[in-house]
Amino acid sequence: MTGLGGGAAAPGDYVYFKSVVPLHKISIGSKLWRYYDFGPKAVPPLICIPGIAGTADVYYKQIMSLSMKGYRVISIDVPQVWNHHEWIHSFEKFLDSMNIHHQVHICGTSLGGFLAQIFAQYRPRRVKSLVLSNTFLETHKFAAAMPWSPLVSWTPSFLLKRYLLTGIRDGPHEPFIADSVDFVVGQVVSRSNTYACYKYK
Repeated sequence: MTGLGGGAAAPGDYVYFKSVVPLHKISIGSKLWRYYDFGPKAVPPLICIPGIAGTADVYYKQIMSLSMKGYRVISIDVPQVWNHHEWIHSFEKFLDSMNIHHQVHICGTSLGGFLAQIFAQYRPRRVKSLVLSNTFLETHKFAAAMPWSPLVSWTPSFLLKRYLLTGIRDGPHEPFIADSVDFVVGQVVSRSNTYACYKYK
């Protein structure tokens, strides 16, 4: 691996994860869902929703670790949605298509945490618990701080990666931290369409 955002190769444990856990794709209406589903099907799942720069892959360490302890973990890519009603409807259809009719645990980071809260607010009977990290309750202030967000899909990947790295302090980092940052930053381009979700009111 190279240091922080420098075009790193995939970590060995990620390569192993990809060889063991299949990536599933399912079309539901006009939405294409990409997701990983690993662990015993008899237990209520933990559904992981990544932040704006993440994909379902960013939870690969949690998927491997928790599934070995008897938990079912589903990590999703959020398809492009334009308002919270579309998100709720789409996510509920996803759960139904997976035959998940009991309550679920949802883990959300950043935008994923916002979407988890919205779903729990409007469909409380389907949610057993929330695990939230670095998230928010509303998006209009966040969107106001990002007036350039409509340009994200036109921005070269090296500029997006540089922007993501501005919050990381310079200097040496533990290899585990550097590898994690490289991994997440390397996925930013594929998730640029998710910025549309920040238009929620």
